[in-house]
Amino acid sequence: MSADLDFTPPPASLFSSRRVGAMALRYFYLLRSSWPRLIEMAYWPTMQMILWGFVTKFFIGESSWIAGAAGVLLAGVLLWDILFRGQMGFALCFLEEMWSRNLGHLFVSPLRPHEFIVSMMTMSLARTLIGALPPAILAILLYQFSIFTLGLPLVAFMTCLFFMGWGIGLLVIGVILRFGLGAESLAWVLVFAFAPISAVYYPVEVMPEWLQIVAWCTPSAYVFEGMREVLFHGNFRLDLIAGAMAMNLVYFAIGSAVFWWAYRYARREGKLLQVGE
Repeated sequence: MSADLDFTPPPASLFSSRRVGAMALRYFYLLRSSWPRLIEMAYWPTMQMILWGFVTKFFIGESSWIAGAAGVLLAGVLLWDILFRGQMGFALCFLEEMWSRNLGHLFVSPLRPHEFIVSMMTMSLARTLIGALPPAILAILLYQFSIFTLGLPLVAFMTCLFFMGWGIGLLVIGVILRFGLGAESLAWVLVFAFAPISAVYYPVEVMPEWLQIVAWCTPSAYVFEGMREVLFHGNFRLDLIAGAMAMNLVYFAIGSAVFWWAYRYARREGKLLQVGE
């Protein structure tokens, strides 16, 4: 046998769109094979929208603040759901791998962790849009309010909320990797801790002064203040979007740091092969 034969596989590239696409396709097939999941994605946002729609109709005659922009509560509901679904869609991809004990198989393949993250972001985007579109259309039919009248600012608001959700999702995944499925409930509850200080249904200025400082540390508070500015005054404030993106950088950096720390710990301790139901 010739000594020149070399069976060492070529080194994998640092980033491969094909590997990311393969992972996204894998999640898409999982999604497509389960119609209850598709219905569940649209069910809760639709129920919330219907509930808040009737609350809005009642308050329009009772509150001059809401009457000034009839869709302000509905827009808050729909945008809040973007944040919630964005974070959940991201974390669920990871949890499904843990539940099926597939993490070890994934990470002995050429798939790199940052490619895994990009594929989860892709599926989070797809899942959220599938879930958010039906209630947005229903709001037009039932209440004659279209979230799309926000125009281009809507794209900016959604982008900021997606990045916040992904930052929180990375943090949650890192904690689950470090402490196991006992921390799984964080994927459902952590984002709700931001609801009272995100100023979804009321302005930041109604909070106590000390809490306003905390609120301005969340990207979502800038987004919802910006949304009200557009609805009430037709003014798209770039300073609020800049504030949201600046805070998103902090959130994403913290989430990434926790994820990488937990990932290295899990590899070193062999946890990737042990975690699962």
